[in-house]
Amino acid sequence: MEEIGKIVKITFHLFGYNITVNTETIIMSWIIMAFLMILSLILYKKASLIPNTLQTIIEPLIEGFDKLVKDTLETDDRKYYALITALFIFLFLCNIIGIIPGCEEPTKDLNTPLGYGIMGFVIAHYSGIKVKGLKKYLSEYLQPFFIMAPLNLIGELAKIVSISFRLFGNIMGGSIIIIVVSHLVHNLVLPPFLYAFFGLFDGTIQAFVFAMLTLVYITLQVKE
Repeated sequence: MEEIGKIVKITFHLFGYNITVNTETIIMSWIIMAFLMILSLILYKKASLIPNTLQTIIEPLIEGFDKLVKDTLETDDRKYYALITALFIFLFLCNIIGIIPGCEEPTKDLNTPLGYGIMGFVIAHYSGIKVKGLKKYLSEYLQPFFIMAPLNLIGELAKIVSISFRLFGNIMGGSIIIIVVSHLVHNLVLPPFLYAFFGLFDGTIQAFVFAMLTLVYITLQVKE
């Protein structure tokens, strides 16, 4: 059971501060990013009007997200399409990489979902200011009465906590269940359906939910 809560980390000093880095999270994240970059290059070089096998798999996903983003934003502007699609694909791979022996899910480290939660928050509010203007943007925090401003602000900040801890909790919870069950059966039998459920099914759902909530937060800010 020693795997639960085990963190492989390094600590170094920078400007008088101790900086701790989770090496597994960094390595796994870079492996996924490298895989996506290589896959993108392959798709770019082999793209054709007559779809090959890889295109046949990828194109429905791309088209589906394109339509989903347009329907949610109620516009043909594809400004946020690449962001939401890339976010889903990256988090999906982060959630399922634990299926591979020896690999750990980057989303099992709170810093990963929290980082993307903050990113979505910043993009949403930056977009809101750009679309509405600073004056109108700030005035919305005074609705319905100016004394509600602190609660409205807390409500916006709570979105970061909500979206981040939802993803972290589901991935970490699934990982703990798999470890506990494995030890209960003395590692002789590892129920494959647990990996199928928590790795593929739940990992896909949580990546989709995170991407869609990010899109919703952006939509709420850019709508007049």
